[in-house]
Amino acid sequence: MDIVLYALTALLYGGLAVAGWRAHRHTAVEPALAGVPTGIAPAAAPRKPADMGNLGRALLLVALLVHGLLLHATIFPQNAMVFGFAFALSAMFWLGAGIYWIESFFFPLDGLRLLVLPLACIASLLPLLFGGVRVLSYSAAPMFKLHFLIANIAYGLFAIAALHAVLMLMLERRLQRMRGMATRHAGNGWLASWLDTLPPLLTLEKLLFRLIAAGFVLLTLTLVSGIAFNEQLVDRALRLDHKTVFAFVSWLMFGALLTARRISGWRGRAALRWVLASFAALLLAYVGSRFVFEVLLHRAVV
Repeated sequence: MDIVLYALTALLYGGLAVAGWRAHRHTAVEPALAGVPTGIAPAAAPRKPADMGNLGRALLLVALLVHGLLLHATIFPQNAMVFGFAFALSAMFWLGAGIYWIESFFFPLDGLRLLVLPLACIASLLPLLFGGVRVLSYSAAPMFKLHFLIANIAYGLFAIAALHAVLMLMLERRLQRMRGMATRHAGNGWLASWLDTLPPLLTLEKLLFRLIAAGFVLLTLTLVSGIAFNEQLVDRALRLDHKTVFAFVSWLMFGALLTARRISGWRGRAALRWVLASFAALLLAYVGSRFVFEVLLHRAVV
């Protein structure tokens, strides 16, 4: 049954990704056929992204439901719990794709779809390749399930925020090149045409800090619930291991970013790089450390 869910999830994500890139390629070719160079400034030759449409959104919803069933079946088999870095990445991009699906109803984010869906497809298959995980004896505890759910939603929000930051850095660099080249085009090819489908930088920035603010609240709840659960399990409120240290470092970094944004309106390339550094610390808090232990050192960790 699990292999059927794996195959169906990958086919749905992969099919939607291929269809999106084919539609994008078609819209990118049209200006060239009309005599307009690909990659010129959007103000001179605006390019409307290929909308996913109602059918695409419906299929993505089906993919999310199937992926959710797959995660539940593989992470919680028969009242136990199996987990690892591959499962964490799969859950992260499942939630990220779900957040994109919700956002797509309110903002023109079809350019982001071309990045999110291939990553979700790859992440959904990772547990097949890296299954060296440990069964947790306390997985049935309500406090642990609440902590696990909140943590993964927070990771999903920050994953999408990191993708937003990457896209904004690429878009900002392209706009700077276009200003420097004046009337000449700033590049050809699929990358230039893809960047032209993205919303304006101000729209992406608004979404970015909404995601970070929501993720920060959930990350705070994750740390609080983790402390409470640890106290319930081992009668000690805090254990200073690698996961705890990197989680608090990430929390402090995202908190500093939001504070600087509120007080001084911090923005631009430096703020985007800070977002990526904060997300990297969050990955090291769990996904990165589990990868080192499970894959490189072949040791099971909780």
